[in-house]
Amino acid sequence: MIRRTGISAILAGEFTGSEVCVFGWVKTSRSGKNVGFASLNDGSSVRNLQVVFDRKVFSDSDLSGLLAGACVRVSGTVVPSSGEQAVELTASSLSIIGPVDDGYPLQKKRHGLDFLRSLPHLRSRTNTFGAVFRMSHHLSMAIHRFFDSEGFYYLHTPVITESDCEGAGETFRVTTLPPGVTDPSLDYFRRPAFLSVSGQLEAEPFALSLGKVYTFGPTFRADPSDTRTHVAEFRMIEPEMAFFDLDDDVALIERFVKYCASYLASRCPEDIAFFSEHYENGLPERYRLLEKAFARVSYTEAMEILSASSSKLSSVPAWGDDLATEHERFLAEVHFGGPVFVTDYPASMKPFYMHLNSDGKTVAACDLLVPGVGEIVGGSQREHRLDILRERAVCQGLDMEVYRWYLELRRWGSAPHAGFGLGFERLLMYLTGMENIRDVIPFPRAFGKMY
Repeated sequence: MIRRTGISAILAGEFTGSEVCVFGWVKTSRSGKNVGFASLNDGSSVRNLQVVFDRKVFSDSDLSGLLAGACVRVSGTVVPSSGEQAVELTASSLSIIGPVDDGYPLQKKRHGLDFLRSLPHLRSRTNTFGAVFRMSHHLSMAIHRFFDSEGFYYLHTPVITESDCEGAGETFRVTTLPPGVTDPSLDYFRRPAFLSVSGQLEAEPFALSLGKVYTFGPTFRADPSDTRTHVAEFRMIEPEMAFFDLDDDVALIERFVKYCASYLASRCPEDIAFFSEHYENGLPERYRLLEKAFARVSYTEAMEILSASSSKLSSVPAWGDDLATEHERFLAEVHFGGPVFVTDYPASMKPFYMHLNSDGKTVAACDLLVPGVGEIVGGSQREHRLDILRERAVCQGLDMEVYRWYLELRRWGSAPHAGFGLGFERLLMYLTGMENIRDVIPFPRAFGKMY
């Protein structure tokens, strides 16, 4: 058994005066006449542990392997430091566990994010990406804790499906057919199959039996967009709730986002402070905004706001148009100065499963827009009336046989219900201040790029 002490615990002052054994990767090192120094990090903290080597004990040969990127084991005593850090480690022994050669690309300088995207297998060793993925872990834990505390059941929905939940046609085909063969009856499932764009449709039957369920898994979009907010593979949190209307849905979304922010604020203060210093100095204000009540406006009212602010925008959408990121960010950042729900979108621009409002023109849908990112949540009350659901599916040209089982839910014990989808990585972008979704995914897959 390898016995070791975590660097985060040492930096917290838990082992001052004690003998410890630490493992980590060298960030920087230098050697003088009387002492040598190395900064180590084991991934447990954004801060490094300074190790001091007495040159009377350690020769040039002993310290020659202390190169940036090397993995080392150091034993010694934790003592108060006279430098900026509270404590440091006075070394008594050193072993080079994993040496590096001269080609190691992460040297002592600040590397650009574009460069680091070319090294997804190494970038987690930098302060930035260590902080990103520690916060990613804690955000994942917050999600499960929240839904468990709210009485939800966690559901695993299929990654391979035959339905396109969003109806946009931006799906990846799954096939075992050799090149040139296109007959789906000869394929593995004897019919067309795709990577899932959403687990919503499969979650709804369980909401209509278990009451409240949620999924948290990979989703895929073959959208040919090459922007800072688009990737081909990402994670979605998708709860579905029986006996919920749009107002219930909006209230749950607000509780959920606030809980996640509060959880991260309590678990990751050092990482948040790092992002505030180096990437987004307004990050603490984002967390404070999440403590306040979120604004709410209808789509029609949002169109009126944008029209009245045309001089501040490069374009103004007409009623029936989708909101571009520019419009979403203007509403959240400029007009409302914080998170805002936009509700009751035109039925013509939304999927068939959304509940048709009494005006016959809009659906009971909502998007949550936040500063710096734009939309991070899309939700709606689901259409539980069979005749209206069937009519909307036909109007959108859907294959009724593919969705037969979904329509049967409205024949047998239908009930009002609602749900939403939240992009995990977009929420993480908001809570870290990172501006590109590819910088909050370990190995991002994007249009034209397989990292």
